[in-house]
Amino acid sequence: MNLRDLIPSDWQTVLSEVLDSPRFAALEKFLSEQYENHTVYPPREDLFTALRLTPYENVRVLILGQDPYHGAGQAHGLSFSVKKGITPPPSLKNIYKELKEDVGFKVPKHGNLTHWAEQGVLLLNAVLTVREAEPNSHANQGWEEFTDAIIQAVNRKGERVVFILWGSYARKKKKLIHGPQHVVLESGHPSPLSVKHFLGSRPFSRTNAVLAEQNLPTIDWQLPEG
Repeated sequence: MNLRDLIPSDWQTVLSEVLDSPRFAALEKFLSEQYENHTVYPPREDLFTALRLTPYENVRVLILGQDPYHGAGQAHGLSFSVKKGITPPPSLKNIYKELKEDVGFKVPKHGNLTHWAEQGVLLLNAVLTVREAEPNSHANQGWEEFTDAIIQAVNRKGERVVFILWGSYARKKKKLIHGPQHVVLESGHPSPLSVKHFLGSRPFSRTNAVLAEQNLPTIDWQLPEG
């Protein structure tokens, strides 16, 4: 399975070191076997949706998730997002709840966050694949090194990027972000287990405030209904 061919060329350039590593070669081998013998999400063609919809040059915000959704038809390569027609999972419903309180968001009938990705919000999971109904089944196989390299590449950008880290897993990645131009926003995870540490954290209005401080375009968080 040639993963490199699925990655957009601009991202290939900034990730060349990790793409040439033995760990990445081992990940390719592991995934070939997994896709052949198990039901794996997301489908191969959706593996790098986040990188395809958000070119390196355009990244202004990075929202880090941990693991793709592991139910049928849910994961499509954007953290926290599901395709239209799929019921928004509990974490996403809580994100919508916070958006409504924070920026007057009108909750749509779908959970597709493509509109954010197209504006420069990199919706990245730390691990990009999972076996059906087996959360974290593809952890520690090489994805973490790859996505750490993405975070480090975004950290190298000269212009301000807002890194949104929800929950203890994501917050551990703060050590990879040391550019003084960047802003890190941390809180609890929006999952029902820790939502009380998430609600009221106002990450969406705070993101736009720190982008506007640098005269950078803000994010239109409202999702189109269609």
